Amino acid sequence: MTITDQNSDTAISEETSAIDSSRVVPLITPDPATRILAVVNQKGGVGKTTTTINLATALAAVGCKVLIVDLDPQGNASTGLGVNRAQRELSSYDVLAGSASVQQACFTSNIPGLDIIPSTQDLSGAELELVDIDRRSYRLKDALTSETLRDYQYVLIDCPPSLGLLTLNALTAAHSVLVPLQCEFFALEGLSQLLRTIERVSAAFNPTLDIQGIVLTMFDKRNNLSGQVANDVRGYLGDKVYETVIPRNVRVSEAPSHGKPALLYDHQCAGSRAYIQLAGEMLKRERQRAA
Repeated sequence: MTITDQNSDTAISEETSAIDSSRVVPLITPDPATRILAVVNQKGGVGKTTTTINLATALAAVGCKVLIVDLDPQGNASTGLGVNRAQRELSSYDVLAGSASVQQACFTSNIPGLDIIPSTQDLSGAELELVDIDRRSYRLKDALTSETLRDYQYVLIDCPPSLGLLTLNALTAAHSVLVPLQCEFFALEGLSQLLRTIERVSAAFNPTLDIQGIVLTMFDKRNNLSGQVANDVRGYLGDKVYETVIPRNVRVSEAPSHGKPALLYDHQCAGSRAYIQLAGEMLKRERQRAA
């Protein structure tokens, strides 16, 4: 059963309110300036989409108005929020193509405070179509203006598992990069490549771009390798790495098939608790940055 199959928004509101928001730094006065975060890793299956939708849900649960931009042609973030294919009349493809505005393409989810610009298969051809278009690397940035985002505190861009033109648009539009990093052997090698890409984008397109944080995902405390990778990444990037780690968790894996973030599917499971803690840690960093 998907979110959209339920009888009323009341059920979703009750589930959202059940999230233990005391574990998240309380929002007293939201920062009026919208923060745009690109959730990026060129490797697939590391938890980008899972992190995007659950972090966004946790932020919405404590009073932030949040927008997800699904920039992955697979559209998993859209599916994970229960947005059926038939409901995606306008998408991030239309925004990039300039045929729809952010407001026109925006879909109001059943989670209070959380909207999404969904993705469709049309996005798979966008990289080729954008090649000859003016300001091809700035299409998303031009669309995400302060006027179009005036109602949001956070925009999370779920990027495809590649470093092509779609991801470049996300990095050009973003203020910061959030990197989900799977605790496995090749993690550091892929991270080095991503960091070089971020440096190049910063130098050529977006001089204020920085790394908001590294999120260690799919952590298995029974596996010595997970601990070793975590130690290596912390030794390499220091306090850029969040203290919160996201564990391997069956309930988190099950949630997308029900069209729900894990925080609504089972807010008490280990994975959901970790994402709530991550949201609190992120808000704390954001406040320190703004101070």
